[in-house]
Amino acid sequence: MIRVVLADDEDLIRGALAALLDLEPDISVLAQVGDGRAAVRAVAEHRPDVAVFDLEMPELDGVQAATEVRRVAELPIVLVTRHARPGVLRRALAAGVRGFVPKTTPATRLAAILRDVHGGGRYVDPEIAASALTEGACPLTSRELELLRHTLRGGTIAAIADEVHLAQGTVRNYLSAAMAKLSVSTRHEAARRAWEEGWI
Repeated sequence: MIRVVLADDEDLIRGALAALLDLEPDISVLAQVGDGRAAVRAVAEHRPDVAVFDLEMPELDGVQAATEVRRVAELPIVLVTRHARPGVLRRALAAGVRGFVPKTTPATRLAAILRDVHGGGRYVDPEIAASALTEGACPLTSRELELLRHTLRGGTIAAIADEVHLAQGTVRNYLSAAMAKLSVSTRHEAARRAWEEGWI
């Protein structure tokens, strides 16, 4: 029996996926949780054979949760996501994730992937892998990425300026340059795009 901990912040999707996986004769869902911190706790408490994490969750995203789990337990982790950007794939693989699948994957296919990673294999969705091989380089400077990282955490211009020891006007200039390069209209959109691409 392959014992699974499942983490997804969308209750309906999480419940449906758990129900479908439980229909498999050799898979048992031990726990379902709705955020990244709870996912880490559930793995520590239940000691599953495999963990399945949504990429986008509150508290910790799937990659961050995987990183935390891998510090204390050796088990295969599979990420499921709606936004399968190649840069995020690279972050996930660096964090030790063994499977990376879109949320459009049928439950029976996901069950087969769980069996494979449980047996020591690795699975990356072919379209995501192909995109990762052809993706262009990041157009942002290291300073722009640093400021977008602070923006993603919810920092105000004043707080960011204080933290990185720059004038507020200088912070605005860097963020404006990043927004222009990414063709977005707000710093929050720029930070989101940089996160989705796996640059921050």
